[in-house]
Amino acid sequence: MKYLRKLYDWVLHWAETPYGSIALFLIAFAESSFFPIPPDALLIALVLGSKTKAFRFATNCTVGSLLGGIAGYLIGHFVWWSGPGEFSNVANFFFGYIPSFTHELFYRIQAMFEEYNFWIIFTAGFTPIPYKVFTISAGAFDVSFVMFLIASVVSRGARFFLVAALLWKYGEAIKQIIDKYFDWLALAFTVLLIGGFVVIKFAI
Repeated sequence: MKYLRKLYDWVLHWAETPYGSIALFLIAFAESSFFPIPPDALLIALVLGSKTKAFRFATNCTVGSLLGGIAGYLIGHFVWWSGPGEFSNVANFFFGYIPSFTHELFYRIQAMFEEYNFWIIFTAGFTPIPYKVFTISAGAFDVSFVMFLIASVVSRGARFFLVAALLWKYGEAIKQIIDKYFDWLALAFTVLLIGGFVVIKFAI
């Protein structure tokens, strides 16, 4: 929890620098394949700092996330099965690095792809369920790239533009709430992050 909070604070500090927009793009990219903190926190901070750029930030975040998702798909497609054993060293790294991402869960996700296809990728892209787990798995199980891309565009775009639109319309009121209850909101954000991993472990 302390590690995640420090990482969360590090993500937020970019909003106070001239490199906030670049950092948002890079964090959105990284989160789609390996980084643990979603870009929403930085997106919120940037939009609150400049409401006139709300949808520019949302576009930046969406494009970064989509490119990161494609990178995750390519990791799964070209690297996942390339080891001397069942899995490559890269695959084993991800199994150890991403909480709750076990071999058993990996094959359960395959069954989810076969049953729900578009909707499982959409759900992972729009909700706190870790999107990176599904981008990599989609490539590893050779899910249709076109379908993967469409589901990612719709879900990631809907998520980030919804956040930007709410802040653009109700920014000042939301800013006051964030200023007053920041610690509680940060705790809730972290719980949601961890809860996403718990969901994919027990509910999928």
